[in-house]
Amino acid sequence: MENAIQNEISHIQIHHPRFKEDQEVQFSLDTPERLLMEVEQIEGVKSSTVRTIVNGMIASSHGVRGIQISGIIPEQEAAVTHLAAHLVEGEYLNEESKTGILISKKTAERLNLKLRKKVALRFQDGEYNLIDAGFRVVGIFETKNTAFDEAHAYVLRDQLNKNLDMGNIAHEVAILLYDIEDIDSVEARLKSIAPDLLVESYKVLAPEIELFNSQIQISTTIFTFIVMLGLIFGIINTMLMAVLERFRELGMLMSIGMNKRRIFAMIVMETIMLGLIATPVGLLIGLITMNRLSRTGIDLSKWSSGMKEFGISEIVYPDVTPDVFFQLAFAVFLTAFLASLYPAFKAIQLKPVEAIRKI
Repeated sequence: MENAIQNEISHIQIHHPRFKEDQEVQFSLDTPERLLMEVEQIEGVKSSTVRTIVNGMIASSHGVRGIQISGIIPEQEAAVTHLAAHLVEGEYLNEESKTGILISKKTAERLNLKLRKKVALRFQDGEYNLIDAGFRVVGIFETKNTAFDEAHAYVLRDQLNKNLDMGNIAHEVAILLYDIEDIDSVEARLKSIAPDLLVESYKVLAPEIELFNSQIQISTTIFTFIVMLGLIFGIINTMLMAVLERFRELGMLMSIGMNKRRIFAMIVMETIMLGLIATPVGLLIGLITMNRLSRTGIDLSKWSSGMKEFGISEIVYPDVTPDVFFQLAFAVFLTAFLASLYPAFKAIQLKPVEAIRKI
């Protein structure tokens, strides 16, 4: 999810209402620079960028492929998608390389391209005229999503606009937030600023990400339930043995006047104390483990080729919010309480005379 947001779609995107239907060039944003200035003034926005987007073909002497060409402002794009950090060869786009293009490693392999090689781009302008433009490969990038890499290439926005001959146009504003929790409030603010434009969060742009996130949450809940179920049986076994081993003592307490309510409460409190002692120890071990893994990561490079098809990094860095620790602590406390009921119920069923006589 984090890879997709940071490398591909950002948290929020703004388009012309009709642009997403067929991604036609003429459906551009009016005054994109002014819109960008208003976006950057919204609280919670970390960075933003404007893009000119056309769909076309990229060709070399070894083949032709369909591709989405994004005209970017290098400094802004680097702050939103960290594109510069994914370069494996060459250099990032700059104003000196007017006809420079960034292509993915996968595209370079399929078209047998290397640095400084020329490619031909073909796309349509706003009047559906075919435009041919020559570019030179200045950099090769590789993200964690093979499908995304194959479908995208980047050039300077000014140069792409010059080829389109449609003025200073832009088709997309991509926005990255400081905190994903602010996404609803920022989205609402953007809709009030630009009511005639299409404002969409990543949940709409890539619903599979939200589905994947919800599936992870459901899987985690099921896994936690299974662990807690095992914990219940473990506690029941421990406390039931404690009750059976203290038949005579419990019978003696009942015979000298200790009522069943206090016997019941005593067993419950013993079980809860068992949980209260074990919970901090377990959470501390978990915190230390997570702290280490969040820095070193979990190496899944053996399956990296298959994982990249789904946009998953070969190094996974687990991240656990403090809320999870509180939820687990509460779950253990509740589990301990529920597990204590059966042993406590067995304890109050004892008959004092029979319990005292028991060897």
